[in-house]
Amino acid sequence: MTAITPPTGRIDVLRWPDLAPMRASVRSHVESTVARALFHGAVRRLPVRVELADGPVWGAGAPGSPTMRIHRPAEFFRRVGADKLIGFGESYMVGDWDADDLGGFLTELSRHISILVPEPLQKLRALVVARHPEAERGAEENTRDNIARHYDLSNDMFATFLDETMTYSSALFVDPPRTARSTISRATVASAPDPGHPTRADLVPAQRRKLDRLLDQTGVGAGTRVLEIGTGWGELCILAAQRGATVRSVTLSSEQKALAEERIEAAGLSDRVTIDLLDYRAVDGEYDAVVSVEMIEAVGYEFWPTYFEKIDSLLARGGKAAIQAITMPHDRMMATRSTYTWVHKYIFPGGFLPSVKAIDEITRHHTTMRISERLSMGLHYAETLRLWDQQFLAKQEAVHALGFDSVFDRMWHFYLEYSRAGFASQYIDVQQITFARDEA
Repeated sequence: MTAITPPTGRIDVLRWPDLAPMRASVRSHVESTVARALFHGAVRRLPVRVELADGPVWGAGAPGSPTMRIHRPAEFFRRVGADKLIGFGESYMVGDWDADDLGGFLTELSRHISILVPEPLQKLRALVVARHPEAERGAEENTRDNIARHYDLSNDMFATFLDETMTYSSALFVDPPRTARSTISRATVASAPDPGHPTRADLVPAQRRKLDRLLDQTGVGAGTRVLEIGTGWGELCILAAQRGATVRSVTLSSEQKALAEERIEAAGLSDRVTIDLLDYRAVDGEYDAVVSVEMIEAVGYEFWPTYFEKIDSLLARGGKAAIQAITMPHDRMMATRSTYTWVHKYIFPGGFLPSVKAIDEITRHHTTMRISERLSMGLHYAETLRLWDQQFLAKQEAVHALGFDSVFDRMWHFYLEYSRAGFASQYIDVQQITFARDEA
């Protein structure tokens, strides 16, 4: 196994132009001074340790608590001062700081997110943080590029850490985790699994259990006409077709479409499944069941009514719809709906997480569908992400052989652990939500 280490030498600014060394200036000095003071004020109350290369140790954590080591304090605070949370992630990408237990450290930050920025300063968010670029809105002319930037990276790269089902969404394990495992140490990635926590061998049945539950919720069986919005790599299509359903699936990822069709053909189900490279707004027809797994996150806040109205228009009388959606608290959703984040910039351009309240209100006001059942799975996602990251760390040589560099390693590790921290702290959740038609 190759561990993630700070990049050595100069960052390739042709490949990563926004990570070029930042020049010192009067403005950057002021911004970094403010960032240092705010960061110290936040972490000094948290159960963590922050070790700075220039001497001090901050935080209320005891030895053994999640620890952040800032190797280049001047560069770290300069980036955070200039670009706030985007700069925090970028400073990890270039190796300004590290943590043996990255997920554990980020989980503590997520648990105490309300005190990271003083409340008076939170009211100035709109004046300080970056806003979404117009070119990344969820409008039809932008969505293909948004999706391609993530899902068309490389099927082979995704295969290095996903299981054989190539399912890139939360699994549903047999026993719900009471608390997500807090630690992934890079030094012990290949160590024996902790008792009571899922292992990689549990992923395949857990992913199929998740998909089967969605199909059960929507009554998919022999003769059912199924629409899937967001194909992924085809596992749901395969399971639905094996039940005797006729499936149409739409995607905007040409890479995913190609591999999904290969997998469906290998399963002998091509006569039952059609995959179209198509925006959800352009879908036509009538379907007994509409399913969509973790696709609403890519729709965008202003287009959620359009998304649900489209599902409503395609659903046959007596039909059901079910989505799996990553959700966040409604108040945080409203406060951050215009904020451009590190995840938008590097991972999911144009994405945004809904709240359950928003989904309920939109479907009530814009459709004939009503929420009939919900299942919360947040801690299951934390465990899924732990297993993905564990495998990604173990497969770095294979990732490099595909042409990805050490900065990508750190970016992807940060993304997986940052996401896991959100679920482990229960700041965000993932839910399966079933809708039935209000036929009255």
